[in-house]
Amino acid sequence: MTGSAADPKRTALAGGALPQKSQPAFQIEDLHVWFGNRAVLHGVSLEIPARHVTGIIGPSGCGKSTFLRALNRMHEFTPGVRVQGKVRLFGEDIYEPRVDPILLRRRVGMVFQKSNPFPTMSIQENVLVGLRLAGIRNRGLLEERLEEALRMAALWNEVRDRLHAPGTELSGGQQQRLCIARALAVHPEVLLMDEPCSALDPIATAQIESLIRDLREHYSIVLVTHNLQEAGRTADFTAFFLEGKLIEFESTKKLFTNPSRKQTEDYLTGRFE
Repeated sequence: MTGSAADPKRTALAGGALPQKSQPAFQIEDLHVWFGNRAVLHGVSLEIPARHVTGIIGPSGCGKSTFLRALNRMHEFTPGVRVQGKVRLFGEDIYEPRVDPILLRRRVGMVFQKSNPFPTMSIQENVLVGLRLAGIRNRGLLEERLEEALRMAALWNEVRDRLHAPGTELSGGQQQRLCIARALAVHPEVLLMDEPCSALDPIATAQIESLIRDLREHYSIVLVTHNLQEAGRTADFTAFFLEGKLIEFESTKKLFTNPSRKQTEDYLTGRFE
């Protein structure tokens, strides 16, 4: 694994430069995932482009979240899970034994469906916890990363005067943006988002969607959503999953207006059974 994403000598993104849009962020080849004896993903292969938003849609239980967690080895926290296939992050196979999963998760950050600020920590400490765990103690650098991450999460102006207040005092939408700031503080290369708006009201949802569109200028984003309108508004590309298989992957505009597969069309038009 190349250098840690929290290394203070590095600039905002890995290697000190924005990944080229022409280079895939992920190359997934014949990915299978089993939970015990139950197969959940069946031979998924696709390339996820860099510095775009890729939406993952499909009915409940189709493998969307399982696929997302395979991209930063989150399944290793679940007993009995087995993964087979290749997942390359900017050309590097993340499942090779030499890859440190802790360093990998700094490169591939994750935001969950339910906002989860640490209840015993202040707003400031919630944002900085990943950097402190990485051993960074430089006060100037920590202050710089704190403001940078909160600004990128469109939260700085709302919390700058109460950084030492508990993160749980924020509204639901603010808490989700706080979790995004926490993920951004360690300078990841990719941001995985698992239905980040599902528990939010329409105003907070609009704020998060706007933030996602802004962040794609600097990050490769993979967004799982059950909301087709959200995928249409935010994703540049969309993958449709069904029963653990990738059915279709296209630009969002093409997939939503002229899908190639009948299963996709049936799902998008509500004729899906």
